[in-house]
Formats: sequence, structure tokens, C-alpha cells
Amino acid sequence: QVQLVEFGGGLVQPGGSLRLSCEVSGNIASSNTMGWYRQAPGKERELVAGITRGERINYADSVKGRFTISRDASKNTMYLQMNSLEPEDAAVYYCNARTVTTDYWGQGTQVTVSS
Repeated sequence: QVQLVEFGGGLVQPGGSLRLSCEVSGNIASSNTMGWYRQAPGKERELVAGITRGERINYADSVKGRFTISRDASKNTMYLQMNSLEPEDAAVYYCNARTVTTDYWGQGTQVTVSS
């Protein structure tokens, strides 16, 4: 059974930083294609940042230069460093891991950006 658990959400002021973590367990390699998605109220879930098995990284245009995705295979953990946060970044952030046949999701962690 594959399980993804996110940590690190919370309330931050505009311009602040947060670091999200996603711990991966179960029958899946942490080196699989993985990503961070977010969903704000009334909006569709969108890809924020992704990292492939070949370590190719891509970002949504709205977060380029502010967010950094990374992972530590030895800890089976993926990270999202978020800097210069804006109110528009507020959402529930989800961790995703993908195999050939299945998408796995974490339960989500709330990020609130407000003064």
C-alpha cells in the first residue's frame, strides 16, 4: 500500500516562506515521477512543480523563481520550498506520485497567505 503524507503547511504573511515535505511509503520508489499540486477554493487542481524519474523539473509559470522542488531518495521524501509567497498561492497543496498505471495522492496540507 502506497502512502503519501504532506507536512509543513500553515499561515504565513505575504513575502514569507514555507517548506512542504511529502513522505513516501509503501511499494513505490521515491524516484518515480512526482509532483506538487494545489487547489484553491472554486478552482481546479493545478500542477505547481514536478520532477521526473530522470530528474527533469518543471514549474508552473506563476511560481518560477520563487518555488523549488527537490527530493531526498535516502529519506523517501520530496520537498517544496516556497519563497516570496503571495496571497494567490493560498491553497491546499497535494503531493502526487505516479507509476505507469496509477496516480497516488496525499491528503493535502493547507497553505494560507495573509497579513
